[in-house]
Amino acid sequence: MVQEKQKMNIVVMDGYTMNPGDLSWDALEDLGHCRIYARTPPELIIERAKDADIVFVNKSGLTRQDIEQLPRLKFIGVLATGYNVVNLEAARERNIPVTNIPAYSTESVVQMVFAHVLNLSVGLAHHAETVRQGRWSQSVDFCYYDTALTELYDRVLGIIGYGRIGQAVARVARAFGMQILVHSRTRPETLQDGVTWTDMDELFRQSDVVTLHCPLTEETEGLVNAEHLAAMKSTAYLINTSRGPVVDEQALADALNSGEIAGAGLDVLSEEPANPDNPLLQARNCTITPHIAWATQAARRRLLRIAADNVRHFLDGDLQNVVNGVTRINDQKGLK
Repeated sequence: MVQEKQKMNIVVMDGYTMNPGDLSWDALEDLGHCRIYARTPPELIIERAKDADIVFVNKSGLTRQDIEQLPRLKFIGVLATGYNVVNLEAARERNIPVTNIPAYSTESVVQMVFAHVLNLSVGLAHHAETVRQGRWSQSVDFCYYDTALTELYDRVLGIIGYGRIGQAVARVARAFGMQILVHSRTRPETLQDGVTWTDMDELFRQSDVVTLHCPLTEETEGLVNAEHLAAMKSTAYLINTSRGPVVDEQALADALNSGEIAGAGLDVLSEEPANPDNPLLQARNCTITPHIAWATQAARRRLLRIAADNVRHFLDGDLQNVVNGVTRINDQKGLK
C-alpha cells in the first residue's frame, strides 16, 4: 500500500497562505510525490496539474475547462471550508470527489469576532495610536477617551447564522454576560441557555452588535442592506467574518459615514485582495483585517491534517468530507 500511495502525484496549487513556511508538508508528502506551489495564476493551472492524480486548491480554483483538460485527475481537495472555487458538477460527471475542510477554524474565527467587538467597544486601536503619538505624555489629566467606552455586559448580541461558529460565538458572548438573539435559515429544535430565537428584522432592531456567520448564497448575498442598516441602533456595531458579499458595501459605508451605525469590524470584503476603490476602506470607524480570522497557526495545522486525512481515506477506498455528491470511487483504493 505504501508503495502504491507514493506513486500518486499530488499538486498543491496555492499553498502559501495556508503554509508560508511555519508548518511541515510531511503529512501530504508521505502520501505521494508532492509539488507545492505558493500561488498559481489561471494560465498555469493546466501546465502544473497535467500529470496530477490529486490536486489541492484554495483560491486558484478549477473550472469545467480545467477539469476536462486533466485526464489523470482522480481527486480534488479544497484547502478551505468554502468550495465554490471548483466546478462541482464537472467533477461529479467524472466521478471525481471534491473534498473540503470543515470545522477547522471555529475557535480562531470566534477569537477574531471578539477582537473586533472589543476594539470597537473601547476604541482600542484609536486610543493606542494616540498614546504612540505622544498625546498621553502631554495630557493634563491621568486619562482621556475620545469615544464612548461600552461595557458588553447586558448588551444584546445578534447572531445571523447558528451553525458551529455561531454557536461558539454565543458561548463566548455568554461569558461576557451579553444577551443573545439568533436567526438562521432553519430554526433549530433546541437553543443554548440564554439564547433567544427571533426574526431577522427584530434582530437588527434590538442588537447592540450584529455578527454574521451565514454562508454566501443567493438568499444571503446583500443581506445587510440599507434597510437593515437603517433599522439598527445608532450605537450599534456590525461584525463580518463570514463572506464579503453578504454585505452591501456601499450601503454600509453610507451608514457609517452618516452615523447611522457606530462602527464595523470586517475580516472579509466582496473582492479580495481589497479593491482600492472599495468605499469601506475610507469609511468612518471601520476596522478591516485582511481575511485572517481562519489563519492562526493552530487552525492551519488542523487544516493540513484534515487535508491529508481526506487523501488517506481516498487512497484506502473510502471517502470523507465530500461536497459534490460522489459516494464511490471508480477504481479500487482510488488508484488506476
